[in-house]
Amino acid sequence: MHPTRLTNLPAPAKLNLFLHITGRRENGYHELQTLFQILEYGDKLDIEIIDKPAIIVQPSLKGVPAERNLVYRAASLLQATCHINQGASITLNKRLPMGAGLGGGSSNAATTLLALNLLWRCNLDTRALKELGLQLGADVPLFIEGHTAWAEGIGEILTPVTLPESWFLVLTPDCEVSTAEIFRNQELTRNTSPIKIAAFLEGATRNDCQHVVGRLYPAVRNTLDLLGKYTPCRMTGTGSSVFARFQTKSEAEQVFEKLPSSLKGFVSRGVNESPLIRLLQNTFL
Repeated sequence: MHPTRLTNLPAPAKLNLFLHITGRRENGYHELQTLFQILEYGDKLDIEIIDKPAIIVQPSLKGVPAERNLVYRAASLLQATCHINQGASITLNKRLPMGAGLGGGSSNAATTLLALNLLWRCNLDTRALKELGLQLGADVPLFIEGHTAWAEGIGEILTPVTLPESWFLVLTPDCEVSTAEIFRNQELTRNTSPIKIAAFLEGATRNDCQHVVGRLYPAVRNTLDLLGKYTPCRMTGTGSSVFARFQTKSEAEQVFEKLPSSLKGFVSRGVNESPLIRLLQNTFL
Protein backbone atom coordinates (compact mmCIF):
# COMPACT_ATOMS: atom_id res chain seq x y z
CA MET A 1 0.00 0.00 0.00
CA HIS A 2 1.33 3.44 -0.93
CA PRO A 3 2.18 5.52 2.19
CA THR A 4 0.26 8.72 2.89
CA ARG A 5 2.51 9.80 5.75
CA LEU A 6 6.24 9.81 6.47
CA THR A 7 7.63 10.62 9.91
CA ASN A 8 11.02 11.46 11.37
CA LEU A 9 12.47 12.35 7.97
CA PRO A 10 16.07 13.57 8.25
CA ALA A 11 17.05 16.99 6.93
CA PRO A 12 20.79 16.72 7.53
CA ALA A 13 23.23 19.58 8.04
CA LYS A 14 26.18 20.29 5.78
CA LEU A 15 29.60 21.80 6.33
CA ASN A 16 31.68 23.69 3.81
CA LEU A 17 35.07 22.10 4.42
CA PHE A 18 36.47 25.06 2.51
CA LEU A 19 34.98 27.95 0.53
CA HIS A 20 36.80 29.83 -2.23
CA ILE A 21 35.17 32.71 -4.09
CA THR A 22 36.60 32.57 -7.61
CA GLY A 23 34.61 35.30 -9.38
CA ARG A 24 31.39 37.24 -9.67
CA ARG A 25 28.73 37.01 -12.37
CA GLU A 26 27.01 40.00 -13.97
CA ASN A 27 23.80 39.13 -12.11
CA GLY A 28 25.60 39.50 -8.79
CA TYR A 29 25.91 35.81 -7.98
CA HIS A 30 29.34 34.64 -6.88
CA GLU A 31 31.28 31.83 -8.52
CA LEU A 32 32.72 29.50 -5.92
CA GLN A 33 34.44 26.25 -5.16
CA THR A 34 33.63 24.28 -2.04
CA LEU A 35 33.47 20.77 -0.64
CA PHE A 36 30.14 20.00 0.96
CA GLN A 37 30.35 17.47 3.80
CA ILE A 38 26.98 16.00 4.80
CA LEU A 39 26.43 15.28 8.49
CA GLU A 40 24.16 12.78 10.23
CA TYR A 41 22.81 15.47 12.55
CA GLY A 42 20.04 17.80 11.40
CA ASP A 43 16.38 18.75 11.52
CA LYS A 44 13.47 16.28 11.30
CA LEU A 45 10.19 16.53 9.38
CA ASP A 46 6.84 14.73 9.55
CA ILE A 47 4.86 14.98 6.31
CA GLU A 48 1.29 13.80 5.70
CA ILE A 49 -0.74 14.30 2.54
CA ILE A 50 -4.25 15.73 2.94
CA ASP A 51 -7.25 15.78 0.60
CA LYS A 52 -7.56 19.58 0.36
CA PRO A 53 -4.89 21.54 -1.57
CA ALA A 54 -3.67 23.52 1.47
CA ILE A 55 0.00 23.49 2.53
CA ILE A 56 0.19 23.61 6.32
CA VAL A 57 3.61 24.03 7.97
CA GLN A 58 3.97 24.08 11.74
CA PRO A 59 5.32 25.42 13.98
CA SER A 60 6.00 28.84 12.44
CA LEU A 61 9.61 30.03 12.43
CA LYS A 62 10.38 33.18 14.38
CA GLY A 63 10.87 36.11 12.05
CA VAL A 64 9.99 34.12 8.91
CA PRO A 65 6.59 34.80 7.25
CA ALA A 66 4.80 31.57 6.30
CA GLU A 67 5.07 32.22 2.57
CA ARG A 68 8.87 32.67 2.86
CA ASN A 69 9.42 29.45 4.81
CA LEU A 70 11.45 27.19 2.50
CA VAL A 71 9.38 24.14 3.47
CA TYR A 72 6.19 25.93 2.41
CA ARG A 73 7.81 27.24 -0.77
CA ALA A 74 9.15 23.81 -1.72
CA ALA A 75 5.79 22.10 -1.23
CA SER A 76 3.93 24.83 -3.12
CA LEU A 77 6.41 24.77 -6.01
CA LEU A 78 6.15 21.00 -6.44
CA GLN A 79 2.35 21.13 -6.11
CA ALA A 80 2.07 23.77 -8.84
CA THR A 81 4.64 22.15 -11.13
CA CYS A 82 2.95 18.75 -11.05
CA HIS A 83 -0.66 20.05 -10.86
CA ILE A 84 -1.36 18.20 -7.62
CA ASN A 85 -4.84 18.57 -6.12
CA GLN A 86 -3.82 17.21 -2.72
CA GLY A 87 -2.11 19.22 0.00
CA ALA A 88 0.27 18.46 2.82
CA SER A 89 0.54 18.91 6.56
CA ILE A 90 4.19 19.30 7.55
CA THR A 91 5.66 19.44 11.04
CA LEU A 92 9.23 20.70 11.33
CA ASN A 93 11.40 19.78 14.31
CA LYS A 94 14.04 22.51 14.01
CA ARG A 95 17.37 21.66 15.61
CA LEU A 96 19.76 23.52 13.29
CA PRO A 97 20.13 27.24 14.08
CA MET A 98 19.24 29.74 11.37
CA GLY A 99 21.98 31.83 9.76
CA ALA A 100 24.61 29.35 10.90
CA GLY A 101 25.93 28.18 7.52
CA LEU A 102 24.72 24.62 8.12
CA GLY A 103 22.19 24.55 5.27
CA GLY A 104 19.18 23.92 7.49
CA GLY A 105 16.59 25.74 5.37
CA SER A 106 17.93 24.27 2.12
CA SER A 107 17.95 20.78 3.62
CA ASN A 108 14.37 21.23 4.87
CA ALA A 109 13.33 22.23 1.33
CA ALA A 110 15.10 19.23 -0.21
CA THR A 111 13.53 16.78 2.24
CA THR A 112 10.12 18.29 1.46
CA LEU A 113 10.62 17.96 -2.31
CA LEU A 114 11.94 14.38 -2.12
CA ALA A 115 9.25 13.16 0.26
CA LEU A 116 6.28 14.81 -1.47
CA ASN A 117 7.53 13.68 -4.88
CA LEU A 118 6.99 10.16 -3.58
CA LEU A 119 3.86 10.74 -1.48
CA TRP A 120 2.10 12.69 -4.24
CA ARG A 121 3.42 10.25 -6.90
CA CYS A 122 4.86 13.07 -9.00
CA ASN A 123 7.50 10.72 -10.45
CA LEU A 124 10.05 13.49 -11.06
CA ASP A 125 13.61 12.24 -11.43
CA THR A 126 16.57 13.60 -9.47
CA ARG A 127 17.56 16.02 -12.23
CA ALA A 128 14.09 17.58 -12.37
CA LEU A 129 13.95 17.86 -8.58
CA LYS A 130 17.37 19.53 -8.52
CA GLU A 131 16.17 22.09 -11.09
CA LEU A 132 13.19 22.87 -8.86
CA GLY A 133 15.43 23.02 -5.82
CA LEU A 134 17.75 25.53 -7.48
CA GLN A 135 14.80 27.93 -7.71
CA LEU A 136 14.66 27.84 -3.91
CA GLY A 137 18.37 28.13 -3.13
CA ALA A 138 21.83 27.26 -4.40
CA ASP A 139 22.39 24.58 -1.72
CA VAL A 140 19.11 22.70 -2.25
CA PRO A 141 20.41 20.49 -5.13
CA LEU A 142 23.16 19.19 -2.83
CA PHE A 143 20.62 17.74 -0.42
CA ILE A 144 18.46 16.36 -3.24
CA GLU A 145 21.47 14.55 -4.68
CA GLY A 146 22.24 13.48 -1.13
CA HIS A 147 25.98 12.91 -1.35
CA THR A 148 29.04 14.68 -0.02
CA ALA A 149 30.25 16.60 -3.05
CA TRP A 150 32.75 18.96 -4.64
CA ALA A 151 30.80 21.99 -5.86
CA GLU A 152 31.41 24.75 -8.39
CA GLY A 153 29.36 27.39 -10.22
CA ILE A 154 27.17 29.01 -7.56
CA GLY A 155 27.28 25.71 -5.71
CA GLU A 156 24.96 23.77 -8.00
CA ILE A 157 27.56 21.93 -10.16
CA LEU A 158 28.14 18.87 -8.02
CA THR A 159 30.69 16.07 -8.27
CA PRO A 160 30.11 13.32 -5.67
CA VAL A 161 33.16 12.71 -3.49
CA THR A 162 33.79 9.87 -1.05
CA LEU A 163 35.75 11.03 2.00
CA PRO A 164 37.19 9.04 4.89
CA GLU A 165 34.70 8.99 7.73
CA SER A 166 35.38 11.70 10.32
CA TRP A 167 33.64 13.21 13.32
CA PHE A 168 32.96 16.92 13.63
CA LEU A 169 32.46 19.30 16.53
CA VAL A 170 30.22 22.15 15.39
CA LEU A 171 29.81 25.28 17.51
CA THR A 172 27.32 28.08 16.86
CA PRO A 173 27.74 31.40 18.68
CA ASP A 174 24.64 33.40 19.47
CA CYS A 175 24.45 35.48 16.31
CA GLU A 176 22.82 35.15 12.90
CA VAL A 177 25.05 36.03 9.94
CA SER A 178 23.49 37.55 6.82
CA THR A 179 24.85 35.86 3.69
CA ALA A 180 23.78 38.82 1.56
CA GLU A 181 25.68 41.22 3.82
CA ILE A 182 28.88 39.17 3.55
CA PHE A 183 28.70 38.85 -0.23
CA ARG A 184 28.13 42.62 -0.55
CA ASN A 185 31.13 43.47 1.59
CA GLN A 186 33.90 45.30 -0.25
CA GLU A 187 36.61 43.43 1.68
CA LEU A 188 35.49 39.99 0.47
CA THR A 189 38.09 38.17 -1.63
CA ARG A 190 36.49 37.41 -5.00
CA ASN A 191 39.43 36.32 -7.16
CA THR A 192 40.81 33.16 -5.57
CA SER A 193 42.36 30.91 -8.23
CA PRO A 194 40.39 27.72 -8.90
CA ILE A 195 41.95 24.54 -7.51
CA LYS A 196 41.70 20.81 -8.17
CA ILE A 197 40.43 18.27 -5.64
CA ALA A 198 44.03 17.13 -5.10
CA ALA A 199 44.92 20.59 -3.73
CA PHE A 200 42.15 20.29 -1.14
CA LEU A 201 43.45 16.91 -0.05
CA GLU A 202 46.88 18.51 0.43
CA GLY A 203 45.33 21.17 2.67
CA ALA A 204 45.72 24.17 0.37
CA THR A 205 42.35 25.76 1.23
CA ARG A 206 40.60 28.32 3.42
CA ASN A 207 37.22 30.01 3.83
CA ASP A 208 37.35 33.30 1.92
CA CYS A 209 34.44 34.66 3.99
CA GLN A 210 35.99 33.98 7.40
CA HIS A 211 37.97 37.22 7.66
CA VAL A 212 34.95 39.40 6.82
CA VAL A 213 32.57 37.52 9.12
CA GLY A 214 35.11 37.55 11.95
CA ARG A 215 35.50 41.32 11.67
CA LEU A 216 31.75 42.02 11.55
CA TYR A 217 30.70 39.42 14.12
CA PRO A 218 33.05 39.30 17.15
CA ALA A 219 31.18 36.28 18.57
CA VAL A 220 32.31 34.21 15.56
CA ARG A 221 35.91 35.40 15.89
CA ASN A 222 35.88 34.61 19.63
CA THR A 223 34.51 31.12 19.00
CA LEU A 224 37.24 30.46 16.43
CA ASP A 225 39.83 31.63 18.95
CA LEU A 226 38.41 29.43 21.72
CA LEU A 227 38.22 26.28 19.63
CA GLY A 228 41.54 27.06 17.97
CA LYS A 229 43.33 26.67 21.30
CA TYR A 230 42.65 22.93 21.10
CA THR A 231 42.53 22.04 17.41
CA PRO A 232 42.57 23.57 13.90
CA CYS A 233 39.12 24.97 13.08
CA ARG A 234 37.28 26.88 10.41
CA MET A 235 34.00 28.65 9.72
CA THR A 236 31.43 26.89 7.53
CA GLY A 237 29.90 28.73 4.57
CA THR A 238 28.97 32.33 5.28
CA GLY A 239 27.27 31.45 8.54
CA SER A 240 28.20 31.75 12.18
CA SER A 241 29.04 28.10 12.88
CA VAL A 242 32.62 26.93 13.20
CA PHE A 243 33.85 23.36 13.14
CA ALA A 244 36.77 21.07 13.78
CA ARG A 245 37.40 17.59 12.41
CA PHE A 246 38.36 14.57 14.53
CA GLN A 247 39.15 10.92 13.92
CA THR A 248 36.82 9.67 16.67
CA LYS A 249 33.65 10.72 18.44
CA SER A 250 35.35 10.65 21.84
CA GLU A 251 38.08 13.08 20.71
CA ALA A 252 35.43 15.55 19.56
CA GLU A 253 33.45 15.18 22.79
CA GLN A 254 36.56 15.67 24.94
CA VAL A 255 37.29 19.03 23.30
CA PHE A 256 33.61 20.04 23.57
CA GLU A 257 33.72 19.38 27.31
CA LYS A 258 36.69 21.74 27.73
CA LEU A 259 34.82 24.69 26.19
CA PRO A 260 32.52 27.10 28.08
CA SER A 261 29.10 25.54 28.73
CA SER A 262 27.49 28.66 27.27
CA LEU A 263 28.71 27.67 23.79
CA LYS A 264 26.00 25.77 21.93
CA GLY A 265 26.99 22.98 19.58
CA PHE A 266 26.88 19.32 18.70
CA VAL A 267 29.08 16.41 17.68
CA SER A 268 28.16 14.55 14.51
CA ARG A 269 29.57 11.96 12.19
CA GLY A 270 30.31 13.07 8.66
CA VAL A 271 28.71 10.76 6.09
CA ASN A 272 29.10 10.37 2.35
CA GLU A 273 25.42 9.56 1.75
CA SER A 274 22.50 11.47 3.21
CA PRO A 275 20.52 9.48 5.81
CA LEU A 276 17.35 10.73 4.04
CA ILE A 277 18.24 9.04 0.75
CA ARG A 278 18.79 5.71 2.48
CA LEU A 279 15.49 6.00 4.39
CA LEU A 280 13.39 6.86 1.32
CA GLN A 281 14.96 4.09 -0.75
CA ASN A 282 14.17 1.56 1.97
CA THR A 283 10.60 2.86 2.35
CA PHE A 284 9.68 2.84 -1.34
CA LEU A 285 11.65 -0.14 -2.65
